[in-house]
Amino acid sequence: MAYILIIEDEKVIRQALRRLLEKRQHSVAEADSVEAARRQSELTEFDLIIADLRLPGVAGTAVLECAPRVPTIIMTSYASVRSAVEAMKLGALDYIAKPFDNDELLLTVQRALKENRMQRQNAALKADLNRDYPVAGIVGNCKAMRDVFDRIARVAPTTTTVLILGESGTGKELVARALHEKSERHDGPMITVNCAAIPDTLIEAELFGHEKGAFTGAVGARQGLVESADGGTLFLDEIGELPLAAQARLLRVLQEGEIRRVGSSQPRHVDVRLLAATHRDLASRVSDGAFREDLYFRINVMEIGLPPLRERGDDLPELARHLLERACTRLKSPPMHFSNETLERIRSYKWPGNVRELENALERAVILSDSVVITPDILGLRPNAEPAPDPANPGLSLEGYFRQFVLANQDQYTETELARRLGISRKALWEKRQRLGIPRKQRPEEV
Repeated sequence: MAYILIIEDEKVIRQALRRLLEKRQHSVAEADSVEAARRQSELTEFDLIIADLRLPGVAGTAVLECAPRVPTIIMTSYASVRSAVEAMKLGALDYIAKPFDNDELLLTVQRALKENRMQRQNAALKADLNRDYPVAGIVGNCKAMRDVFDRIARVAPTTTTVLILGESGTGKELVARALHEKSERHDGPMITVNCAAIPDTLIEAELFGHEKGAFTGAVGARQGLVESADGGTLFLDEIGELPLAAQARLLRVLQEGEIRRVGSSQPRHVDVRLLAATHRDLASRVSDGAFREDLYFRINVMEIGLPPLRERGDDLPELARHLLERACTRLKSPPMHFSNETLERIRSYKWPGNVRELENALERAVILSDSVVITPDILGLRPNAEPAPDPANPGLSLEGYFRQFVLANQDQYTETELARRLGISRKALWEKRQRLGIPRKQRPEEV
């Protein structure tokens, strides 16, 4: 049952509509003009308004300004495409011509009420989500995460460049998406580029585009990813891997707001907001000459640091439950829960792969479990799952052990097998190799 207002100056039509709607158990109020309706009641109280277009005094579309959030159906005996378009432009939900068919009117009313109900439900769910998790998709309540949420709320509405720091798998891209969605550019594109995934020889053409014949294989002109982000946000993940030549071009984008395609002499204006992320120490890269100092200061206007999962304390159980629920939904599995022992294992594990590793472990557990209870054996975590230091050398650090283990075993294991034995992802293995300066040895089958 809904509370519906009818605004119609012809009494016969008004009463016929009232009887029709009351037979469908709706509560109905009526008025012969917009002014009379406003005097009788508060228009925002209604679930639906049905108003004639031509009324004494102001037109029926005036109710759209008085109650913009109440769905309104405009009706008139002067049906025309032009008046329908004008009514819809002003915010009318639907338009119906008199004389109207009763069944058609009832269907229109039912559709309008259903759409309004769904909008209210979505608004309520969004409000609950924003209250529980200030940034959509990011769960956490520890002090470090509250600081992250605060910084996102402060810097998102601006056009300031943001540098997002954190270990692999901590959710840097989620932060970037939150910054985009909460900015004035949220209706524009967000282009994400993993600088580590594009070969050095192609990175400039990929980022800035190229003209036909600019290099071998350039059979036509192509728009670059920076240009594609015009009017929106450009997110450069792993910006520390960007070659120096590309860094110089990016600096020009930030300073002048323009790009030049490879092989072109003509600049093109672009309006992009830059967000960058890295797991590296960029200050050290600057000292080593691998990263431009001027670009570093350009991108490091506002810094957001994400804590590793092992430092998030009481967030772990809440985050694990959230990810488990999401995995069950995605895999169309019945709802599952953790045993107490499993939660303790989750708390004590160091999670070198951070949130990404936790998410992967839970998805694997949902697939393998024959019960609705996730047990430690299904999750596959040992109380101390990270590689232990070499007993023969108890003073060896974890990084030292990593170096020793990789150098000793890379001839017999593939990268995937090395990563699995170290308890980390293949990407994390690659990142550690880069950070510690351990080149990957080329295997015969890869030559």
